[in-house]
Amino acid sequence: MEKSIQFVVVKSVGFYINTLSYIAPKKAFALAYKLFSQPRKGRITEHKIPKTLLKAEHVSHKHNDHEFQTYIWKGNEEIILLIHGWESNASRWKKLLTHLKKTSKTIIAIDGPAHGKSSGKEFNVPTYAEFIDVVVQKYNPKIAIGHSIGGNAIAYFQAHYNHNFEKIVLLGAPSDFKVILNNYIKMLSLNKRIHQSLIDYTKKRFNLTIDDFSASKFLKNSTIEGIVAHDVQDTVVLFEEGKKISKAWEKAQFIETKGLGHSMHDAYLYQTIVDFIQK
Repeated sequence: MEKSIQFVVVKSVGFYINTLSYIAPKKAFALAYKLFSQPRKGRITEHKIPKTLLKAEHVSHKHNDHEFQTYIWKGNEEIILLIHGWESNASRWKKLLTHLKKTSKTIIAIDGPAHGKSSGKEFNVPTYAEFIDVVVQKYNPKIAIGHSIGGNAIAYFQAHYNHNFEKIVLLGAPSDFKVILNNYIKMLSLNKRIHQSLIDYTKKRFNLTIDDFSASKFLKNSTIEGIVAHDVQDTVVLFEEGKKISKAWEKAQFIETKGLGHSMHDAYLYQTIVDFIQK
């Protein structure tokens, strides 16, 4: 019953945007983009900080109009960088942290734009990559691990900034922005006017065509060692997206899992990642 109500609400919103696109196209686009880019969960308040993050050192950074939060678990001089996904925050790494601490390396996790304790209302991959660059310039991490769209942000960063990680791990990461956008269009049943306006805006703002906004293209022919892990039962980011990245990225090992869903939480997988980092 709840799913049926949610379906009706989502389709009703889509119908409203479609109708508005003929009357007030700019307002229709603004609403469509807002719903697409503004996360509805993943925030952290000062009164409800997850226990995992309480154990870390909290360091905030200013970048342009943003102030974003990082969390540091101190170890040796070698650094691992953790990049979470959509509607999440740095606390999502709780289970992996237990394993990573065995490496004795310093671990840094970022709250993405409009997530956790970071500022902003809009999330997008290029801004996330800017956050990554600020941290890279200050701490020079050699290993990056990203979940979901966080993995896409790492791939984007690798292609657009002058820094080479030594190893990268992508967990349940999407490859093509086009697929993400098409899924959003399909979910709301948005018309071609809105679809095209979102495509045009992406190209104008980020100087990338929708076809080139792709992790598989960003990492194509990369000489960095990596792991691409994806679950066959992932209903959020389809399994084919992970296969697409690994096919383009010859230096990456592909790990197929079953039963982990999109979260990818698994002790054996995490130990495999630790072994990869330490080899």
